[in-house]
Amino acid sequence: MTEKQASIIIFVIKIQKGDIMQFSSRLPIAVHILLAIVEFEGKVKTTSAFLAGSVNVNPVIIRNTIGQLKAAGLVTVRAGEGGTSLAKDPEDITLADIFDAVEKDEDLFHFHENPNPACPVGRNVHAVLDGRLSAIQNAMRDQMSSVTLQDLIDDMERRL
Repeated sequence: MTEKQASIIIFVIKIQKGDIMQFSSRLPIAVHILLAIVEFEGKVKTTSAFLAGSVNVNPVIIRNTIGQLKAAGLVTVRAGEGGTSLAKDPEDITLADIFDAVEKDEDLFHFHENPNPACPVGRNVHAVLDGRLSAIQNAMRDQMSSVTLQDLIDDMERRL
């Protein structure tokens, strides 16, 4: 990503009174789960209750997220005995794969559909902004596709 693209992303994210736009926590939770599965493999059964303690959220959120990761073919769940494991090698799982597993299939930016055509801004805002927002979303997706779970594992191991 170029410095200009990064600046555009930062500009778009900083909206509304200087506050940072809140994105869903589903991706970070899913990554946390996957990192915990790898870290505790062979040491502890990675049940939803155990993972909920690591993430510090309700086990229902963990079960739902694991269900999404399983449906995407990223994890397997051992029924009865409990525990979750990776279904693929960490170097074959990207942040984009995880994002696609846990987020709804929709655009990152939700643009209002009916700006006032009688207003010069309303009449032109889509033409001015749509392409740029699409480029920002594509740049983010490219970045997410270039980061693997193994990259994150390596980063975590350096910090342990």
